[in-house]
Amino acid sequence: MTGTPVALSVGTPLGAWLGSTVGGRWSFAAMSLLSVIVMVFAKFLVPDARGQSAQTRAPLSRVVGIPGVATILAVVFVWMLAHNLLYTYIASYLQQMRLALRPDVTLLVFGVAALGGIWITGVFIDRALRRLTLASVTLFIVAAAFLAAAQQSTVLVLLAIVLWGLAFGGSATQLQTALGEAAGENADAANAMLTTSFNMAIFAGGAVGAVVVDGVGAPVLPAAMIALTLMALVMVGFGRRAAFPAGR
Repeated sequence: MTGTPVALSVGTPLGAWLGSTVGGRWSFAAMSLLSVIVMVFAKFLVPDARGQSAQTRAPLSRVVGIPGVATILAVVFVWMLAHNLLYTYIASYLQQMRLALRPDVTLLVFGVAALGGIWITGVFIDRALRRLTLASVTLFIVAAAFLAAAQQSTVLVLLAIVLWGLAFGGSATQLQTALGEAAGENADAANAMLTTSFNMAIFAGGAVGAVVVDGVGAPVLPAAMIALTLMALVMVGFGRRAAFPAGR
């Protein structure tokens, strides 16, 4: 799942720049070309790993019932919904806050910070998964609070974007690691549900964000981020037995 924040961190500002420079059609052309390259690499470089035997394969309903799995999936949805609310409508936020920041530059700053978050996660995840996740969620709330209080302060917004990127960078890896450890031999099925929950959050962020932006305006989005991420923080905090076990 490290690929997700890397793609968002690098691909989104690059796509925004490409679209504004040479037009949206070339962005889609680049996506098509990269997809073909990925398929070729997958064909020749990805090993054919053995799947789970039918005798040990559990139905999805039973996988969800494994202690910790449902909690982690709920954290995935709520946390990523909070992220995508503003990430999808960052241009509207910058415009309505009257900030002298271009969306592509803002996303580039976010992306560089997210790469730092990935590196930090790689260093600490094997020995401090719970503390790392709690720190990421808390930092996410701090970043959203700065965005909510920014008014027309470009410096404060840039600081918030950096903190936001650091908090988001390792989130996917943290959540997938927690889910894999909780699900055990059913990790493949659980990770399929993680991807579904992640994509549902992206869809919901776009849909709900559109309603908020059209209704009360983009400056309200950071407050919604705080409310949703507080829910994620509570779930991570109370998931000390199975989802995000103490001592990890």
